[in-house]
Amino acid sequence: MAGAVTTALALLCLAFLTTVYRVVRGPTLPDRIVALDMLVAVALGFIAVIGIRSGITLYVDVAIALGLVGFLATVAFARFVLSRGSYREKNAAEGETAPRNPEVKL
Repeated sequence: MAGAVTTALALLCLAFLTTVYRVVRGPTLPDRIVALDMLVAVALGFIAVIGIRSGITLYVDVAIALGLVGFLATVAFARFVLSRGSYREKNAAEGETAPRNPEVKL
């Protein structure tokens, strides 16, 4: 059992590092949002492995709460992206152009 826990922690560390790279490098805002959602999933994995290793069932409650918060954050980010898109479309129809960040590609 200890070998499986160690392997799971190593794989979760690898997933964490690659996901953080995706959050930092982008290239687009939706990519970053999906990567943040993936970070929540990796954190849930860490909590589950630590709960199994320690035998404390309280970690299950923490994982459920974190999963709910992660889901709500993803929905909020999605609504933000949708509202930002409609803002650009509305202003483009009126002849205005919204300032663009050259680093963020839409």
